[in-house]
Amino acid sequence: MKKYVFLTALAFSALIANSQNIQLHYDFGRNLYPDEESTRQKVTLTLEQFKSDDWGSWYYFVDVDLSRKETLGAYTEISREFNLTNKLPFAIHVEYDGGLGSRTGSYQQAALAGVAYNGNTPNFTATWSLQLLYKRFFKNYDFNTAFNSVQLTGVWGVHFLNRKMSFLGFIDFWRSQKTNDHGQLVILSEPQLWYNFTNHLSIGSEVEISNNFIYNTINDKTFFVNPTLAVKWNF
Repeated sequence: MKKYVFLTALAFSALIANSQNIQLHYDFGRNLYPDEESTRQKVTLTLEQFKSDDWGSWYYFVDVDLSRKETLGAYTEISREFNLTNKLPFAIHVEYDGGLGSRTGSYQQAALAGVAYNGNTPNFTATWSLQLLYKRFFKNYDFNTAFNSVQLTGVWGVHFLNRKMSFLGFIDFWRSQKTNDHGQLVILSEPQLWYNFTNHLSIGSEVEISNNFIYNTINDKTFFVNPTLAVKWNF
């Protein structure tokens, strides 16, 4: 995570009703962009959980960015979905996004609400979700303002080679706001590819692909591709 950057929902494609995992990512972004991302974290610890119930489902994740000397930041998103009917795959989606950074103070908080369309194949080898959300950013510092936005999110999960490989990810589109109060379209996607050695241990990579997402004061570059090398333990 970068300072003053507005993170969005990382969604989890679950094969079972209750699932929890912990991930450790080594980020190569600072190596690829030594000028623009000189302060980017190299290690991120992620804890995420999905749990379904009779009414719908809960999902949350916490990203903890680490350095050799300190914890750089902790960012969380927590969402709740309420199924509208038992026959149609539509749900009401509500969400909170926010966090703290050792160098940045608090991240600009956001509340989201809208509708989700969720689906899966009969054997859950593929799952997907499409969400259309109203997004409200809240003012937290003098240099930013509270404003209204709209977010479109797509989430996918594909499992193949007898579930030895998993291709998971999301893509978000939302309207952000520049310091001059002009709007801009932010695009963020984080596809993940995992090799599942066992039901618990996976090794793979996540690639953060973004435009107008990274806070960059060095030049006018807005598009970044930041890969990681990662290990995941499924509880």
